[in-house]
Amino acid sequence: MYKAEASAGNDFLDLLRRQSDLDWTYLSPSAAFAPGERTGKFRLGRDQLLTNDKGSHISFEDYAIALADEIEKPAHSRQRFTVGY
Repeated sequence: MYKAEASAGNDFLDLLRRQSDLDWTYLSPSAAFAPGERTGKFRLGRDQLLTNDKGSHISFEDYAIALADEIEKPAHSRQRFTVGY
């Protein structure tokens, strides 16, 4: 159902990785990405989908916290990182 969207995101990530003069960061959500609760308790990963015993998910609210944290204290220059429970 989301293959076209995921493929477009992957194509864009490949384009970013080929850039030598651009400082970029790419944040990928978990497989399930929906409104929920702001817990402030989530995990960060690199290029692997984060999962737990309930699958792979992150709320919009916690995704936003992970993004704000990265803006305030950059830790993933020229990298993709993921966020999930």
